[in-house]
Amino acid sequence: MSLAPPAAPSVHLRVPTDEDTLAWHRVFGHPEVMEFHGGRPAEYSVYEELTARQRRHDAELGYCLWTLTDDAGQVLGFTGAQPWPHTSFGPVGATEIGWRLGRAAWGRGYATAAARTTLERVRAAGVTEVVAMIDARNERSLAVARRLGMRPAETYTTPVTRQEARCFRLEL
Repeated sequence: MSLAPPAAPSVHLRVPTDEDTLAWHRVFGHPEVMEFHGGRPAEYSVYEELTARQRRHDAELGYCLWTLTDDAGQVLGFTGAQPWPHTSFGPVGATEIGWRLGRAAWGRGYATAAARTTLERVRAAGVTEVVAMIDARNERSLAVARRLGMRPAETYTTPVTRQEARCFRLEL
């Protein structure tokens, strides 16, 4: 008897709204969620700026870090793509894909399913290669990158936390 892999969960991606600012702030407020993103929850203003920037990216590029919801419309986090946001380190000039989910959504296949949808959307927008920058200690995100077929490329030391980050690449 062979076991079929579990079906991918249904995911819905939308351009972040003003209301998503509060939803992101709440869903990312768990210390485990922020372990590899500064170690503590970010201020509300960080998400105000982030959601506004994503709306601009969508308008200008046709993609962004989209709000990820389940079938019931519950905000689970974000998944999407954006231009690499730093000019002093990392894959400058690249299109970065990324995902961050609230703790309650971990381990259920949402990140991989939503990232696959992201790849389809950015390919349709004309992007030919994406990168994912992942903290080398973040086994869950490293596993998502591998499931997407991304290949390890460069390694960087982040300027603020001084942690090793692995850059994965995928040609579309």
